[in-house]
Amino acid sequence: MGYGGYSFEAHKAITGARAALPTQSVFSQRECHPLMRPHGIKVRECRDSPEHPHTLPIVLALDVSGSMGEIPAQLAKLELPHLIKALMDHGVRDPQVLFLAVGDAFHDRAPLQVGQFESTAELMDQWLTWSWLEGQGGPPGNESYELALYFVARHIESDALRLRNKRGYLFMTGDEKPYPSLSRQAVRSVLGDEIDDDVLVRDLVDDVRRGIEPFFLIPDLERRVAIESTWRDLLGDRVIAMESPHDTTSVIGAIVAMNEGALSDLDAVGRMLSERGTERERIGAVLRALRPWAASIDRDGSAKPALDTFAGFPELTDDDGGYARP
Repeated sequence: MGYGGYSFEAHKAITGARAALPTQSVFSQRECHPLMRPHGIKVRECRDSPEHPHTLPIVLALDVSGSMGEIPAQLAKLELPHLIKALMDHGVRDPQVLFLAVGDAFHDRAPLQVGQFESTAELMDQWLTWSWLEGQGGPPGNESYELALYFVARHIESDALRLRNKRGYLFMTGDEKPYPSLSRQAVRSVLGDEIDDDVLVRDLVDDVRRGIEPFFLIPDLERRVAIESTWRDLLGDRVIAMESPHDTTSVIGAIVAMNEGALSDLDAVGRMLSERGTERERIGAVLRALRPWAASIDRDGSAKPALDTFAGFPELTDDDGGYARP
């Protein structure tokens, strides 16, 4: 998959046409779409083509339990076109996006749903809105993110890695912990794979990192309290504790742009968001969320930046502008 050109205007028209619709109308599936059932899938491929010679796989694994439906809705109604445009404006020439929908292997009818890698507005939107927002989930504390990790580690092939030794990106959104290990019974029932034993989630993360850069996005600071330490134990500073789910696409775009060298540091991220017309409050929130990760790769910008030089927010200060540590 992944053929065809991308049009920002076409994508914006798709999302704009449904911006005022209820989420249930946008995500109309009432069961797992037949083409998103993971059982028996051998591989999802992110391949180069004459039209897209420098593909970069980007996997968006969205928690679709009852408490996490806001992020898929934001992507479908507004944000996805702006994310793709931001990536392409900052050096990612040929992004290919794959959507996964994540639930709970022990309580949900569709604990994992799998799209295809796509390059066009229409097909990205198709797989996103074909996702079933089942809205259930497991008992408080855990969701089956380890199924998404397993799929990414074992069932994705990319020319970026094969031909250019370049890793893609995995962004998981969620507000629960993973189960400590992946059940071999869950793998058999959900995917149809036979594995010898349960797999520790830490080992799955190691497998993912061979071909993909994994990040976990917590939607707000209230929900970070119960889960952040567990995820940081697995992913370190690749756990991004946001202040609002509304910052999801800005955070993803900034991470990829910085990691790909298109934006040098957080100072550049702040300027980029300001130039895009992002509200001052949201710029500060995005920079605060990104600071621990950016500091871990020495890209957090100047220690005491002169923020009043940024166009668009002259009175921004350390206290409210995004440069103080959370």
